[in-house]
Amino acid sequence: MRAVTVSAPGGPEVMSWTTVADPPPPGPGEVALDVAATAVNRADLLQRQGFYPPPPGASEILGMECAGTVAAVGPGVIGLEPGARVCALLSGGGYASRVNVPAVQVLPIPAGIDLVEAAALPEVACTVHSTVFGVGGLRDGEVFCVHGGASGIGTFAIQAVRALRPAAVIATTAGSPAKLARVRELGADIAVSYRDEDFVEVIRAATDGHGADVILDIMGAAYLPRNVELLAVGGRLVVIGMQGGVKGELNLATLLGRRASVHAASLRARPLAEKAAIVAAVRAEVWPAIERGAIRPVIDRILPITDVVAAHQHLADLGHVGKVILTVPA
Repeated sequence: MRAVTVSAPGGPEVMSWTTVADPPPPGPGEVALDVAATAVNRADLLQRQGFYPPPPGASEILGMECAGTVAAVGPGVIGLEPGARVCALLSGGGYASRVNVPAVQVLPIPAGIDLVEAAALPEVACTVHSTVFGVGGLRDGEVFCVHGGASGIGTFAIQAVRALRPAAVIATTAGSPAKLARVRELGADIAVSYRDEDFVEVIRAATDGHGADVILDIMGAAYLPRNVELLAVGGRLVVIGMQGGVKGELNLATLLGRRASVHAASLRARPLAEKAAIVAAVRAEVWPAIERGAIRPVIDRILPITDVVAAHQHLADLGHVGKVILTVPA
């Protein structure tokens, strides 16, 4: 088969599309997928640089989601047949022409979404649902804030909250007027330029001092003190990224005074049973919203996987809004 290989940890130029060994036949509970498209995630950039190795037993090939066609099913798999068009959450292996994946991490293509578009859905849908509505427990009437509102996670989170909860939605993003306008179009009540404004001050003023009940944060250490300041009484901060560093100062007095909490959440290394439950919840609660048009994949651009170097560079330059998709030749 063909796959993107990484010659050594480093910049985008270390990747190339080349011939590699075929994966083994799917094992018990697995399916083999012929990949039609995959998506670029921030974790792929970190793995390429040597900072985010795959979990034990997972493929070393980049790629945490894909869409394609079932090529074969392993023993014990029920409800999936060769030829079925599906998308899947992966622990690795998406930047390839074929990948094996546990059947419980496979989802049907939502009605109204084509096969290539579907590659933009599994990772963001599972991440957002498990953090905003799971760990964060966002309730009706609360205030939700997402940092990086123009990212793949951000664009999906804005729409998901709009579709599934009557809550106020606030998004921070880079100071580009186009990005601020886009997150408003997607459903953000308030869009804040984190480069030009103090997001704590703006959001507290806009909410009459209430702050945010749930914050979804991709920045990590750099935003930790201000995120805690922004939390409402009983608020929940959910950290899912470390773009702003891994070590920050936490004011426990503020946290205690607000009876608030800080959670760290990741998806890739979760046990299979937990991933299966998340995927099942996404299928039950998020897929209907996609099929009625309340949530749509936001795709910045679609490139052939032979342009993977340019795709990674584009994501690193922060010029994107939504997802970058890579198509895989048949």
